[in-house]
Amino acid sequence: MTSVRTAAHLDVAGMVRVARQRVVDRLREAEVVAAALSAGRNIVLEGPPGTGKTTLLRALADGAGVPLVLVEGNAELTPTRLVGHHDASRVLTEDYRPENFVPGPLTRAMTEGALLYVEEFNRVPEETMNVLLGVLSEREMHVPRYGRVAARPTFRLVAAMNPFDAVGTARVTPALYDRSCRVAMAYQDEDAELRVVEAGTGGEAALVARAVRAVRITRDHPELRIGASVRGAIDTVLIAVELGAVRETPALEEATGLDAALAALTGKVTRGDGVSRPVEDVVADIWRRAGEELGKA
Repeated sequence: MTSVRTAAHLDVAGMVRVARQRVVDRLREAEVVAAALSAGRNIVLEGPPGTGKTTLLRALADGAGVPLVLVEGNAELTPTRLVGHHDASRVLTEDYRPENFVPGPLTRAMTEGALLYVEEFNRVPEETMNVLLGVLSEREMHVPRYGRVAARPTFRLVAAMNPFDAVGTARVTPALYDRSCRVAMAYQDEDAELRVVEAGTGGEAALVARAVRAVRITRDHPELRIGASVRGAIDTVLIAVELGAVRETPALEEATGLDAALAALTGKVTRGDGVSRPVEDVVADIWRRAGEELGKA
């Protein structure tokens, strides 16, 4: 079992201060995650894509003054890719030596005392999860032909996952939750998403409002299994602005906004089972509905 004496406290006040500056309307989550990290705990962040998990972690790492090592979780993340490997060309001439070991992200994070942030953790192969669980228990690992790797006191694991996407994912072992603290990050409210899109695009208020309303409609639409995140609204506004410049029309012009929404959203949503209508038709209806609800149609 991991002892709190082996993990150094992090600057919780510094983490929260930087998060306040960089992250819109996530103070509660910032405080809870910062407190858990400072207490030496590892974190499971659960929430759909586009809820600011990576932005929050970057802010917390900077506030704590520790590196952030980012890893994309997928079926190709083998233990070797996570831990590291010996340079094959050098092994031929030098044999296995510590000097020709190429550290992977886990080894780098442990030796640098970084936050290891694994995205899409529930897509990671079971044998790779087991390597991470061993490190969480012992705060060290043994690498064949390289030796013992000990975690510096500031090392932590943050595992992020989308609990609503079951395609291509695996069940996460209860052992991970037992060794971690769980924080849920849901979509923000409409006002917060408006501020996120305004900050990210500088677009006109009316266009921003319609794009945000449209992505929010996708999340509860009866024909869609998966809706769009705030990234869909950002993309819609940015494309509409550029498309308006190309056409020499206002970005708010109906056809321009619709074309932007189709480009930005049709690839970010997933139709429900048994829905035969083209996704373009569904998004077009959503764009019109957003305009009607805001009185812009």
